[in-house]
Amino acid sequence: MGSLTGKVAWVTGAGSGIGQAAAVALAKEGATVVLTGRRKAPLQETVATIKKAGGKADIQAGDLMKAASVTRIAKAIEKKYGRCDILVNNAGLNILERQWAKLTPASAKQVIDGNLSSAFYCTTAVLPMMRKKKDGILIHTSSMAGRHASLLSGPAYSAAKHGVVAMSHTINMEECVNGIRSSVVLPGEVATPILDKRPVPVTKGERAKMAQSEDVGDLIRYVACLPAHICINEVWITPTWNRGYVANLQRGKA
Repeated sequence: MGSLTGKVAWVTGAGSGIGQAAAVALAKEGATVVLTGRRKAPLQETVATIKKAGGKADIQAGDLMKAASVTRIAKAIEKKYGRCDILVNNAGLNILERQWAKLTPASAKQVIDGNLSSAFYCTTAVLPMMRKKKDGILIHTSSMAGRHASLLSGPAYSAAKHGVVAMSHTINMEECVNGIRSSVVLPGEVATPILDKRPVPVTKGERAKMAQSEDVGDLIRYVACLPAHICINEVWITPTWNRGYVANLQRGKA
């Protein structure tokens, strides 16, 4: 029996990358996992992986950038399971046009809604369920760009991910008295499909040196399994071969 047996976990962006890895890891610990993303086919692949390993999973597809869609999914979770013990706020996106000179109001809105608004909507949707139980944990995927503004990630992404960090800390400020914990995970470079949206292509060799989705998924599992009296407020996870550090060393030798 896993340490999360009997728990219900809602994982967003669960069709690939970190979300998929986190969903699989939580299911292996015994949680019933509800998977959300915009496309059903990738979610079905995640379900198949979980069920092959003997786990339990359910699909609630939807566009989390729309508040009404989030409300619908949260109500479906509460109706079917009566609870949501774990929220993994992982859904996110980026765009190729990452410079101010190329940003438009529409493209900025897409990035901010995809990374920050969606996380806010999901958080507000699950907190009432958690308050009823006087227990619950929210784990949000931010980025190192959420601590250090990055031209590589772009202004919209950096701003949105900074917002996710601030959001998580304010949850703890208010909800700690309700037994609710919020943790924000800040990965460095991770070899996920979002790299395909980089303006400068990332090679296969470079991806191999990065953190992998399973590394971050296992960290999320660890945080979710901690006892209720412990809160990991914020945690960084980066590859040992940190390309930013390496570039700085090379510049120092020039």
